[in-house]
Amino acid sequence: MTALKRLFGDGFRVFFLAAGLFALLSMGIWEGYLITQSLGGILNLPTAAPPHLWHAHEMIFGYGAAALGGFFLTAVPNWTGAKSAPHLFIAAVAGLWLAGRLAVWFSGHLPPGLVAVLDLAFVPVLAANLLTQLLKRPKPQQMILLAILSVYWIANLMVHLEWMGLTSDTAWAGLRAGLLTLGTMIMVLGGRVTPGFTRNAMVQSGREYGLPVNPMPLAGLAIAAALTQPLGYLLGAPESWLAPFALIAGTAGLIRVALWRGLWTRDKPILWTLHLSYAMNALGFLTLGLADLGLATEIAALHLLGIGGVGGMTLAIMSRATLGHTGRALVAPRPVALAYALIPLAALTRCLGAEIPALATPAVLVAGALWLAAFALFTAALWPVFWGPRASRSPARAAPS
Repeated sequence: MTALKRLFGDGFRVFFLAAGLFALLSMGIWEGYLITQSLGGILNLPTAAPPHLWHAHEMIFGYGAAALGGFFLTAVPNWTGAKSAPHLFIAAVAGLWLAGRLAVWFSGHLPPGLVAVLDLAFVPVLAANLLTQLLKRPKPQQMILLAILSVYWIANLMVHLEWMGLTSDTAWAGLRAGLLTLGTMIMVLGGRVTPGFTRNAMVQSGREYGLPVNPMPLAGLAIAAALTQPLGYLLGAPESWLAPFALIAGTAGLIRVALWRGLWTRDKPILWTLHLSYAMNALGFLTLGLADLGLATEIAALHLLGIGGVGGMTLAIMSRATLGHTGRALVAPRPVALAYALIPLAALTRCLGAEIPALATPAVLVAGALWLAAFALFTAALWPVFWGPRASRSPARAAPS
């Protein structure tokens, strides 16, 4: 099998590699724009939207969509026992994702309707494929993910409706709803895999007491409260109405992660990054609630969610899934472990700049540099894994947890 065919043989290979490369490219462009601007220069981008909106859109609906695509194309066949998608389908949906990125980048030279069609095509095709598999063994806890994915698509639609001139004020709500939908996904998926993987690792080590506790009522409260946020923005609910639910989501999320025995994972980067990323996601919801009440800045809240929550959790899941599904030990290579540490530092640095205006420009640039370093380490370390054959697992190798 050629390396190119192997790349399209598994959803995680092409989409997680694409996510890593796009995280570097999109942030590199944004950093270049900010540096040029800070030096008094002008960097004209071929985008129809202002650069800050392009940056927000592409991190949420570009990077985020690639991470979701790789996860669902890999996880759903495992959940249902169905065959993985064929090479041609994976290549086709990867092409749709890329077409969307190119369309948004060159949107200043393309009809807005064409940009919208190309950018909005990926998620419905992905969702249709997932639906055909999930219907074979329908479970409420899995079907809800399709509903959340639909909210994510509607959020992107709201952005494009304004860009096409069909609405006057929906892009702002769509961008925030898109990010908060990803945060809700983390409440659901991170709330399953973090305690589950930790429990498995503890049991494999011989520990039979003090295992992670994951009460379902608390999980339901965290997820339901988190889901009110993207839905609220799409429906135009006042922020004062949304604030209590954001506070509940964040508080419930922090209580959940406190019950998952995170301290036990301190010498296991591939596990502690899950705990830390989930906690930062919950902290982002909590800070958003405070921002809605005028007690914090919204920019800080959104970047806690975007960098610390979404960036951290996707990096954790992408690296773990790539190692596990290629037959490698579930031990993060040192460059990847360093990347795990850089992402929360980037989030905290960006938040510092949001809270202290005098530090805004250097904080933004340093946070961007930390993000670039993290994804450069991730992409370089796992590059041969994405392209290479599956490793033969010996009994001594760590089994997936």
